[in-house]
Amino acid sequence: MAEATRPQESAESAESAESAESVESVDERALEESVTFTSELIRIDTTNRGGGDCLERPAAEYVAERLAAAGLEPTLLERTQGRTNVVARIAGTDPSADALLVHGHLDVVPAEAGDWTVHPFSGEVRDGVVWGRGAIDMKNMDAMVLAVVRAWARTGVRPRRDIVIAYTADEEASAEDGSGFLADRHAELFEGCTEGISESGAFTFHAGQDMALYPIAAGERGTAWLKLTAHGKAGHGSKVNKANAVSALAAAVARIGEHRWPVRLTPTVRAALTEIAALHGIRPDLDAPGFDVDELLGKLGPAAALVEPTVRNSSNPTVLEAGYKVNVIPGHATAFIDGRMVPGGEDEFRTTLDGLTGPDVDWEFHHREVPLQAPVDSPTFAKLRAAVERFDPHGHVVPYCMSGGTDAKQFSRLGITGYGFSPLKLPAGFDYQALFHGVDERVPVEALHFGVRVLDHYLRTA
Repeated sequence: MAEATRPQESAESAESAESAESVESVDERALEESVTFTSELIRIDTTNRGGGDCLERPAAEYVAERLAAAGLEPTLLERTQGRTNVVARIAGTDPSADALLVHGHLDVVPAEAGDWTVHPFSGEVRDGVVWGRGAIDMKNMDAMVLAVVRAWARTGVRPRRDIVIAYTADEEASAEDGSGFLADRHAELFEGCTEGISESGAFTFHAGQDMALYPIAAGERGTAWLKLTAHGKAGHGSKVNKANAVSALAAAVARIGEHRWPVRLTPTVRAALTEIAALHGIRPDLDAPGFDVDELLGKLGPAAALVEPTVRNSSNPTVLEAGYKVNVIPGHATAFIDGRMVPGGEDEFRTTLDGLTGPDVDWEFHHREVPLQAPVDSPTFAKLRAAVERFDPHGHVVPYCMSGGTDAKQFSRLGITGYGFSPLKLPAGFDYQALFHGVDERVPVEALHFGVRVLDHYLRTA
């Protein structure tokens, strides 16, 4: 019987997809809820200080209640008490289609209230802007998805393909209590998912000369947080000591910090360079002998910032720990390095670190996650591009690679290809990237409204 009815189901799905193109399911309430939910989620303090110091459960219960009110059946899951994740599935109209994962994290990085114009957990809406920690990273996206799903429930809309919604814990640390836990222990909840969308893409990047770019992430550098340890001979600070652990560590850290990594252009970065250069009237030959990527970046103006961090591996010293008294030479010293690896650059990274640390300093991965790439010539990327350009026809969608990482790394273990797509239309002068983990994080109300419309259109027709 299933075989006999499949053609009819496909025809119905095609008609549904065609009608979805012309239907606007976002109502005024959805726009208002995107703002309200962003504000109220910000007020729920989900600061992740690392080391397990975070409590996402109140925020998880908040979104679960609103998903349940929209007729869904959210599941709450914890690896550690209070570190709560929420997963729900929306059935699509085409049972033969692959499912789509839409995920956002509930935790945020710390904020020092004294540094802010408004209290970082006030969620204050002032002069058309929502203020607070998480307004950009990424309670805005959490709220927009929630608003879209609830609008669908009111209007009877169903997407073409199954959509799995995941609100995760612990993204701002190791993800062990969040997406890592879900991927390793609850893979069945993501059955059929082949692609996913999440943070850090489809925001307005003003590139000068009235050029508005919308970079969609189709790759991430891998995470390589390192711990360096130097062992030496403890002793009196006034004595000659040729086995000084602090000296050995300091020399290694200096070498790492000063190292100039070679250029490694991945397919995503090549596509980004090509498209952004073309918008500047430049047709670079990336394979020409002697091609100088830094020279090209110098011609791209502000847009160079989208690409420059991802043309190489990187290694930035961030933490030094040694000693306990000025006149005592300690027997060991440690340092931490924030390393990032371009796709395909892992072996080079290891070999280079072996050389830079030298024989007197040991190193290990303190935390490691894989680099990612997603195709930019895929039907999915084309639909993401079309959804943005539908609501801003004067904008230019371009691919790019994230310099950092997201929960897409953990979900890639399930074979899910991830794209960064949390659409926001931002005014000139609004530095979206500077607000990630920055002071006075905020998002314009109109940007949320734009995002709701774009997400609604894409998710219905994907």
